[in-house]
Amino acid sequence: MTDSAKNSPTRTSSEARYWVLIPCAGSGSRAGTEGPKQYQPLAGQAMVMHTLAAFAGVTRISDVVVVVAPDDDFFESLDTPSLIARCGGSTRAASVFNGLEFLLFRGAVRHDWVLVHDAARCLITSAQVDVLIDACTADSVGGLLAHKLADTLKSEVGGRVVQTLDRSDKWLAQTPQMFRIGVLMKALEQAGDKVTDEASAVEAMGLQPLLVAGSAQNFKITYPEDFALAEAVLTARDKIERPRT
Repeated sequence: MTDSAKNSPTRTSSEARYWVLIPCAGSGSRAGTEGPKQYQPLAGQAMVMHTLAAFAGVTRISDVVVVVAPDDDFFESLDTPSLIARCGGSTRAASVFNGLEFLLFRGAVRHDWVLVHDAARCLITSAQVDVLIDACTADSVGGLLAHKLADTLKSEVGGRVVQTLDRSDKWLAQTPQMFRIGVLMKALEQAGDKVTDEASAVEAMGLQPLLVAGSAQNFKITYPEDFALAEAVLTARDKIERPRT
């Protein structure tokens, strides 16, 4: 049962705007690429451009901010409607917090919603973003896309199974993760740089984010083999969407 007292940081408001924040300052070391993985070519264009295209299809979003490292010049020669904030930090949490400050500077208010999304989740769709917004707008906390765990879950010690865990209440956290700007800033200030997603910081405040069913295709490209799978999905989508002649 949801504790309504715990989950009441703000009043809901139909006047609040929606912003998107994409931390894009990581090096992607596990992907095995020469440069940042978010800029690697995938189905004809850089991975991050597929991510941005999905959010461009959501009409109620006020603006998209991409947080890059201060010396990152990838977007300088590109025509993109997104705002580029060269305030990326050494950790994801730092980049997100700096990006939130940038949003406030650009005219957002603390009561507005922000959807934080991984640049490397390039298979997100506009429809999935709309589902998250619809589910969270009336919620007092906010929430995240997530996927119900389907595989059997094991715990190990020294490379050997020591326990099979109950998967019935387990979810794989995805992005976007949608919270009020002010609530998320406070959560990140209290949690520090160690949290790996925004929901973790909000949970540490005693709040319970809403789980919104996502898709298995909304995975984060992390390892070299993930590129081939993402390429196959994007190619298949293009064939479906391409008009017949």
